[in-house]
Amino acid sequence: MQVSKNDVWVGLFVMLGAVAVLFLALKAANLLTWSLKQDYEVSAKFDNIGGLKPGAAVKSAGVVVGRVKKIEFDGESFQAKVTLSLQTGLAFPQDSSLKILTSGLLGEQYLDVSPGADEKNLGAGDKIGSTQSAVILENLISQFLYSQAEKPAAERTKP
Repeated sequence: MQVSKNDVWVGLFVMLGAVAVLFLALKAANLLTWSLKQDYEVSAKFDNIGGLKPGAAVKSAGVVVGRVKKIEFDGESFQAKVTLSLQTGLAFPQDSSLKILTSGLLGEQYLDVSPGADEKNLGAGDKIGSTQSAVILENLISQFLYSQAEKPAAERTKP
């Protein structure tokens, strides 16, 4: 069996294409993140994190300023403990607040940092106390349906 020069080039091209597709798939799923910048970690506790996942974006004013590093369940407070990795060059006041938002109607969830007004800034290992849990669409729908069911029939049919 004879191997030609073209076979080697075609093989290399196919391998390069497979690596590129793998890289794009990992990047699109937020499973591949790396940065040359140093980060610092802060944590916060939430009553309900909804569909928030490790690797989700942490944004402030719509700009990505970090990532969710890990999510754990705190057995003492019965809350979800979320650890964030924020970019070192960005200093947020200690009284900053976090809320879980959804990009679009059914998009992925991310954390939004709202800066406070404190003179001291967050540092490595600090805890953010002011948090707002995720809005669960199913809970909103059920609240609406139950409130409609409690109204008298005459009120429900009025336009």
